[in-house]
Amino acid sequence: MNRVLPASLQAELAAVLGDGWRTDASERLTYAYDNSRRHALPDAVALPRTREQVQALVRACRAHRVPVIARGRGTNTTGASVPVDGGVVVSFERMNRIIEVRPGDRCAIVEPGVLNGELQAALAPHGLFWPPDPTSAMFSTVGGNLACNAGGPRAVKYGASRDNVLALTAITGAGELIVCGTATTKGATGYDLHRLLVGSEGTLALIVEASLKLTPSPQARRSVRAIYRDVASAAQAVARLMAQPVTPSMLEFMDASAVRLARDVGGADLPPDAGALLMLEADGDADTLPLAVDALKRAATGDGLVSLDDAQDEAGRERLWAARKALSPALRTLAPGKINEDVVVPVSRIPALVDGVQALAQRFALPIVCFGHAGNGNLHVNLMLDKDDPAQLERAQAALAEVFALAISLGGTLSGEHGIGLAKRDFMPQAVTAPTLALMRGLKAVFDPDGILNPGKLLPP
Repeated sequence: MNRVLPASLQAELAAVLGDGWRTDASERLTYAYDNSRRHALPDAVALPRTREQVQALVRACRAHRVPVIARGRGTNTTGASVPVDGGVVVSFERMNRIIEVRPGDRCAIVEPGVLNGELQAALAPHGLFWPPDPTSAMFSTVGGNLACNAGGPRAVKYGASRDNVLALTAITGAGELIVCGTATTKGATGYDLHRLLVGSEGTLALIVEASLKLTPSPQARRSVRAIYRDVASAAQAVARLMAQPVTPSMLEFMDASAVRLARDVGGADLPPDAGALLMLEADGDADTLPLAVDALKRAATGDGLVSLDDAQDEAGRERLWAARKALSPALRTLAPGKINEDVVVPVSRIPALVDGVQALAQRFALPIVCFGHAGNGNLHVNLMLDKDDPAQLERAQAALAEVFALAISLGGTLSGEHGIGLAKRDFMPQAVTAPTLALMRGLKAVFDPDGILNPGKLLPP
């Protein structure tokens, strides 16, 4: 829904933002979509440089009941940054300063538009890193990572975005500047509001500054590849791996379809009897790393193990990871498009999830491939289809609804790291009880009394 913004609002925001206020059609089109391929034209685009400009913008838009949609670089896959109700898209690309790195406090203070990859490069000389490492790390912003609680392979050991933030400064939908949390590793002063804002997808407040919890970079890392005859054997290994003291820094899973694609199409060196694959990585100091790798190899060994390979150097590590890297391009041979949704279940329920998904693939006559972060039970379910074929698209949407229902029935939920956005919004009543959903709506009303922040996302109508 597009509207003509009141002339008084346009004049006010043009005065506040200068060349950071854009209303021409080409600029609006640039900010109309994200990686979900959904599209809706905003009424205007704002590119603020300061928190004061963000605050003035929110207050002005509230006075005119104009929606405000925060945006990083649009790498999310759920439609969370698509302006479905028009309004003003606020792109934080100009608020991209690393304000301070405090190695002694293991803390970095940044603006939301800093790219994850640029932050990691700035931290490397200090021997530190910020753990969230989504696939889009080189292109996604810290603000976007926080908005959807991004994770990545390292989350199994180091946690997702919510576990690695100390404090946030944000502008609520009422135009108030709030500071949540403190830049210390311990704090017990009131409600845990900064963790509440992480994962709220811009529906509660606009983050204008973040104090991030940093971790020392490991001295060394080694990879292990374990191949199993079936998914059940691999899942039992995951349970053993997560029950012993050494936590892998990565624990990735590929189902039989993914393994077959990586081998037959991607050319990966995998045996013909491979029914599932685990990629493990351990990190630490050079002296203790061999002991950690031995512990992981012992835990990975059990019924159904076909082969176990240990990389002794970086070249060996690259060889072992080749199967995983071959998968994404190989997927394109199944269909021209895909719907990639991430669901999460308890680790012990991974076999039931994969078996159920394959049954859905048969019933809906669509290839579905599962892979992802086994240590968290967070699997990416890839429904392969031609999106220009209405019949395939209809079957895929029906299958997707059943994938979500399956994950919930197994004690899991709709998302581990992608978030809800538009893609999963209407399934929220299945995943969250009615009283809990009512409480979420109540919180939304407190932070955003007029409902101007990212309307239509996360919470169902």
